[in-house]
Amino acid sequence: MNKFLWPLVGFAVLVVLLGVGLTLNPRDVPSPLVGKPAPAFTLKQLGAADQTFSPQDLRGKVWLLNVWASWCVSCRQEHPLLVEFGKKQAVPLIGLNYKELRGDGGVDMSRIGADDEERQARQRAAGWLEAHGNPYTLTALDLDGRVGIDYGVYGVPETYVIDKAGIIRLKHTGPLTPEALSGKIMPLVAELSK
Repeated sequence: MNKFLWPLVGFAVLVVLLGVGLTLNPRDVPSPLVGKPAPAFTLKQLGAADQTFSPQDLRGKVWLLNVWASWCVSCRQEHPLLVEFGKKQAVPLIGLNYKELRGDGGVDMSRIGADDEERQARQRAAGWLEAHGNPYTLTALDLDGRVGIDYGVYGVPETYVIDKAGIIRLKHTGPLTPEALSGKIMPLVAELSK
C-alpha cells in the first residue's frame, strides 16, 4: 500500500506547484538589484557627443531609467505612452539606448570600427526618436551592452525606478502599460519623492 501512496503524494505536490506557477505573471522577473545601489556608469549622451551621463548626476532626485533600442518591437508598443509621460515632466526620464547596432544582428560588427559604430548608432537612435517623438530628458548610449549587463537587462524594454539615494526601487520588465504606470510606478515615484 505504501509503495502506491508515495507516487500519488508526489504527483499531488507537483500539481499544486504547477497550479501556483500558472497564477504568476511571467513578466515579473525578480531582480536582485531591487533595494541595492544602481550600478555606476558614465556614458556618452545621444544628443551631445561631448557630454556624458552618470547616475550620480541625478543624486537627490527620483528618476526613471528606460532601456530601449530602435530595433526593439516592444519598445514601439510602449513608446507613445512614454511620449505622453515625458510631456508631463513628472520625473526625469533617462533613456538607455541598448546595443543599437549589435542588438538586432543586422550589422556585421567585425567589419565596423568603434567610431563608425558610434556614428551609425547615433544616426539610427536619433532618427528613430525624431520619427516617433523623444520623451527622454536625455539618452545615454550603451553601445556594447555592458551597462545593461550590470543592470541585469535580459531584454528590452525594461524600466527602473531609482530613488534620491541612487537605490533601485523597482524593475519593470517588458513594455510599460497605462496600468503599470498609473498603478505601480507613479504611486512609488510619489512616495519616494516625499
